[in-house]
Amino acid sequence: MRAIDERLDFADVEPEERILLLPHCLRPSEGCRGKHTRSGMECPDDCDLPCAIRSLREAALAAGYKGVCIAPGGRLALRYVEEKRPRAIVAVACDKELAAGVAGVKEVATKGMPLPSMIVIPLARDGCVDCEVDEEEAIRMIRLGCDECELPRRRRRAG
Repeated sequence: MRAIDERLDFADVEPEERILLLPHCLRPSEGCRGKHTRSGMECPDDCDLPCAIRSLREAALAAGYKGVCIAPGGRLALRYVEEKRPRAIVAVACDKELAAGVAGVKEVATKGMPLPSMIVIPLARDGCVDCEVDEEEAIRMIRLGCDECELPRRRRRAG
C-alpha cells in the first residue's frame, strides 16, 4: 500500500467526499452473479459468496463514501472519478492498473478538477482472475480518519 499524498491529507477528507475503486478481478470466478454494466459491475443484494469486493464495498458504504466503482479497467474507473469528482480516492488494483490510474487521475485534475488525495493498494495476488488483496489493510485504509465509521456487518452463510 502506498499513499500518493500524505495519509494525513486523506484522513482529513470527510467520507462523503471519498470514493473506492475496485477491480472486478477480485470477484470469485466460480459462482459470482455480479452483472457488468456501463457503470461497472453490480453485485446482487442477496449475494453470500465470500468475496473481497463485498467486504470492501460494505466497509466504504458503511463509512459513508460517496460511491464505489467496481471496474473491469482504468477507463471506466477514470470516467467514474470525473463524474463523482471526489476529494479522496482509495484504489485497489494490480501495479500496472494503479500506475495508469494515478497518471489518469492526475491528467483529469489538469482539466479543472482538484487533484484528490489518493491511497493505492496493490493486489496481493494478481493475474486478472481470482485476484487477492489484504482485506484487513484495505478496510483500515478505507476507514482512515473516520473514527465514527460503522464496521460492516458480517453475513453468515445459511447452512
